[in-house]
Amino acid sequence: MTIPAPFDCYRGEVLPEWIDLNGHMNLAYYTVLFDYASDLLFDTIGIGRAYKDATGHGTFVVETHNVYESELLVGERVRVTSQIIGADDKRLHVAHEMFRLADGLRSAMQELMFLSIDLNRRRVVPFLPDARAEVAAAAAAHACLARPDWIGRRLAMPASRR
Repeated sequence: MTIPAPFDCYRGEVLPEWIDLNGHMNLAYYTVLFDYASDLLFDTIGIGRAYKDATGHGTFVVETHNVYESELLVGERVRVTSQIIGADDKRLHVAHEMFRLADGLRSAMQELMFLSIDLNRRRVVPFLPDARAEVAAAAAAHACLARPDWIGRRLAMPASRR
């Protein structure tokens, strides 16, 4: 399998119903756009809808972290790049970055940890062998990319200076 590194295939648009009281895209809809990008990535690497329909296996997000850098307004078009940070038999660590198409300014980043799930038993299980091979190949294709400096951040108040 050949996968772009980074995976730069998702494009979207800020819809009017996504605008909040501050006149920009509500934080929830950044997650919607990032989720659409995850769906496209997963379809490409063989663990998307077709995998779920054929096997009864899928993925759940167990942890996510969003960082917002610049607002998005109604009608603005965006692209999302995706990078596989790591993978093993049961987990997939992914990073997304969202950019405005008009000027290339980064608007937001999202880090996610996915687990492989047997949807019938609702339990964490290893990826099935064919899926594991696809995930491993995609992770290997992204291994040459620099690790984003914002990965692994934690939310905390800065220490007060007295």
